[in-house]
Amino acid sequence: MSRQKVILITGANGEVGHGLIEKLSQQTPRPRIVTLDIRNIAPAMQPLVERHIVGDILDTILLSTLINEYDIEAIYHLAALLSTHSEFNPEAAHRVNVQGTINLLHLAAEEGRLRGKPVRFLYPSSIAAYGVPTLEAKAAAHPATETDFPYPTTMYGCNKLYCEHLGRYYTFHYQQLSAAPSVGVDFRCVRFPGLISATTVPSGGTSDYGPEMLHAAAQGKPYACFVREDTTIPFMAMPDAVKSLLLLAEAPAEKLTQRVYNVTSFSLSAADFAQRVKQAFPDAHISFKPDKARQGIVDTWPADIDDSAARKDWGWSPDYDIERAFNEYLIPTIRQRYQNA
Repeated sequence: MSRQKVILITGANGEVGHGLIEKLSQQTPRPRIVTLDIRNIAPAMQPLVERHIVGDILDTILLSTLINEYDIEAIYHLAALLSTHSEFNPEAAHRVNVQGTINLLHLAAEEGRLRGKPVRFLYPSSIAAYGVPTLEAKAAAHPATETDFPYPTTMYGCNKLYCEHLGRYYTFHYQQLSAAPSVGVDFRCVRFPGLISATTVPSGGTSDYGPEMLHAAAQGKPYACFVREDTTIPFMAMPDAVKSLLLLAEAPAEKLTQRVYNVTSFSLSAADFAQRVKQAFPDAHISFKPDKARQGIVDTWPADIDDSAARKDWGWSPDYDIERAFNEYLIPTIRQRYQNA
């Protein structure tokens, strides 16, 4: 019996995963989607996927069975132990974020060998892969390119930067070994700034101080921001994160000049963020009480990043600039959420 052609999404039960499932399901012809997560898939997603597997990316036996059952044409590898949790348990983070990624890259390489053509491997990296040495260097720096400041200070950032290199290695290693250069892995990575969601409650991530302000203000609760007022990093609305992954996946291979691409939308300081929140919620009470550990991390991230390569190579541009992000996406959606509640 022939294997069924599918797209595999790991870590599918997060918001990026849900967004990908919804957008892929709208394509014509509609692709078959297999999802893998350590939790059950959300009920709203169940009709949109061919199969959901509750499992672990560290389970190599489980992953090997996927090759027997499916012709995997693309992998969106979203599963990861995120930044805050990674600092509490760095060894577990390394196992999940690095070994898990190696397991998926090996799966892609084996699948590419069987298919006779490469498997597209989409990987979300993070601004945490940067490590600007001082505040003075941060203030003086131009928007950071993909190769600037490669000295992350967190386990999550180290994992992400290393996996970017692993993706490059697997791509070129199998090209060199194969008589057919197209066989193997077609690794494509987007390096995200701070992502802001209107539909998911922040979970204490290092860049979550912005959305935490909004959610607290919409509920009439005071909020103590854990970074200084002058802290500035780049942000992007969650729908644009999904858009960037799909755009990069669809880009012709010959157009790509690199394997890792920055994407961004706008940069603003914590004070500017608070001001926009107060304009929407005049009774909001926002104070600033920097947390030493998290402030130290954010200080090593660039104030702005250069995404000109993505714009040039595969036509990247965000749908949500700063005005649309706040006025059309964040504020009305979050306000409606708590009015309904």
